[in-house]
Amino acid sequence: MTDQPPGFVVAVVDDDRGILRSLEYLLESADYAVRLFPSGAELLDSSCLREIDCLISDIDMPGMDGFELLRLVHAARPGLPAILITGYPDTLKRLPPLGGNNPRLFTKPFQGPELLAAVSDALRSYRG
Repeated sequence: MTDQPPGFVVAVVDDDRGILRSLEYLLESADYAVRLFPSGAELLDSSCLREIDCLISDIDMPGMDGFELLRLVHAARPGLPAILITGYPDTLKRLPPLGGNNPRLFTKPFQGPELLAAVSDALRSYRG
């Protein structure tokens, strides 16, 4: 369980359906509402962007990568908490400047409790 009040919505974007399902179960176990998207374009094309409280996105996806998605999301929702994940640690070396919207970064594999703590901290800071 998390110390967050109910009602927080977390969007997860990853082209790996197994990761999507794993993160869905993890986040739901902490009482978050979860919205899943197999691509950044699908999130941006949905009506969910205005309802989410935190974004978790893979960096390395075909088409729009996580960096570009984060840039577009922050243009529409400045300051929205974000967590970027990657299976390729070298990807973090090419992290573009993101202004004041610095996401939390995780490398796969990561520990579920650590990710939940990062989501909780991000939401606390955002709503703080």
